[in-house]
Amino acid sequence: MNRRRFPWLSYLLVVTGAVVTVVPFLDMVMTSFKGPGEAGTLPYRFLPRALDLSNYRAAVDQLDLPLLFRNSVVATALITGSVLLTSSLAGYALAKLRFPGRDFVFRLVLSTMMFPPFLFFVPHFLILVHWPLAGGNDLLGRGGAGLTVSIVALAMPFLVNGFGIFLTRQFMIAIPDEVLEAARIDGAGEFAVWWRIVVPQTKPVVVTLALLTFVDAWNEYIWALLVSTADPDVMTLPVGIQLLQDHVDPARTMPVVMAGLVLSVLPVLTLFLLLQKHYIRGVMLSGLK
Repeated sequence: MNRRRFPWLSYLLVVTGAVVTVVPFLDMVMTSFKGPGEAGTLPYRFLPRALDLSNYRAAVDQLDLPLLFRNSVVATALITGSVLLTSSLAGYALAKLRFPGRDFVFRLVLSTMMFPPFLFFVPHFLILVHWPLAGGNDLLGRGGAGLTVSIVALAMPFLVNGFGIFLTRQFMIAIPDEVLEAARIDGAGEFAVWWRIVVPQTKPVVVTLALLTFVDAWNEYIWALLVSTADPDVMTLPVGIQLLQDHVDPARTMPVVMAGLVLSVLPVLTLFLLLQKHYIRGVMLSGLK
């Protein structure tokens, strides 16, 4: 179908996608202001009868927000920083260095994207439990809780990301080899070439990967729940919000939970608004390559 002959179809698809995306978010915000008994009633009311801020006070009172935010921020920062570093280094090696088995390694990286992360959660947890010389364990990893009582446990399974390596590698392929060879002739080592030439040119894709990784790490629930069962002190914000359902009046459960979700979304929304220009540019450039 010729898009020029039917321009209204393109606009209709865009508007439909925007509505499907925005309406659930607005419904979450509106529900967070509803009073007791308003949420879930029929006929459904999108707007609250009055703006009830007590739901936010209830969420703050029930949640240990400083602890939950600290754990979420530390875990998300560790994951995002590690993914950016490892993806950039591995992407550079797979795109610009020649060594035996390079294509096999790249295919191996691609194969990791076929498996859902939660498939390996139990093995990861057992490895952390038996980590030597941590959490009371001896040299053989026996006798204690290992790294499960450390906030590092929240980040361990996500420190390397196959999609991040693939994304940066595809972007770096387009960097001219002549530029890198000129730097090597001038005496620059591989690390200097990567840091001074490659990294500055990959800023759009790095910002895109950082935002995608930040959102995934910030919203991670299953692994955080598994780790927090071993040590409640490493509980993150998504787990704490889910547990709100057990500590509030049933008539106010949904509005209070939605208020907690609004609080948890604010950092992600702020980051996206700040990096929106770089994110869109990175997506466009990555698609072209």
